[in-house]
Amino acid sequence: MSTTVTAVPAVHLDHLTAGYGGTPAVHDLDIRVEPGQIVSLLGANGAGKTTTLLTIAGEISPMSGDVQVLGDSKRRSLDHRARHGLGYLTEERCVFMNLTGRENLSLGRGSVDAALEYFPELREHLGKKAGLMSGGQQQMLALGRVLAGQPKVLLADELSLGLAPLIVQRLLKVLRQAADRGVAVVLVEQHVRHALEIADHAYVLRRGRIVLEGPAADLRGSADEIAQHYLTGES
Repeated sequence: MSTTVTAVPAVHLDHLTAGYGGTPAVHDLDIRVEPGQIVSLLGANGAGKTTTLLTIAGEISPMSGDVQVLGDSKRRSLDHRARHGLGYLTEERCVFMNLTGRENLSLGRGSVDAALEYFPELREHLGKKAGLMSGGQQQMLALGRVLAGQPKVLLADELSLGLAPLIVQRLLKVLRQAADRGVAVVLVEQHVRHALEIADHAYVLRRGRIVLEGPAADLRGSADEIAQHYLTGES
């Protein structure tokens, strides 16, 4: 796992405060993600994890502080960031149910073959409509399509939502594979133990603030305690 600190990180949030309608949802965040590194954002629903991803993606403008993505600290739209190396996998499965697997993969910035390098098991399902695939296969389609475009930064929000543990492990293994190829990954994940197993660094958010952070290797032994104390609600 890569933990090398570079002069220009892939993502750097510097005292970031952001939210909706003038109301902050995250406060004074300092987060750094290096190329080839997986950083996990952990916390209960409402802790500010998705807001953080949306701000990195350019969908939400900061109230204060700075967002730097691939050395660019100007405020950019999601479309601009996507054209310049950002991949974003939202918590809704980003597939078109009436299109076949091949058609879904063809909609990305990369090739079908590039997607199949990550998920060769999809080959036999390319002619099937996505709506007839399992939830795990749909998520493989979505992740494979994004990774085929060779992003430099990947934002992944609740990748494992509603999926069986074996499928979750398969998806997270591919995230690790992508990171080992140099992709910077920001992972929002409810399964603390799974997230810490593949991450290099982790931040725990509560009510929009970082309350715990550190190398994932140092936090793995406390995975159950982290889940109990920080992911059971925002009370």
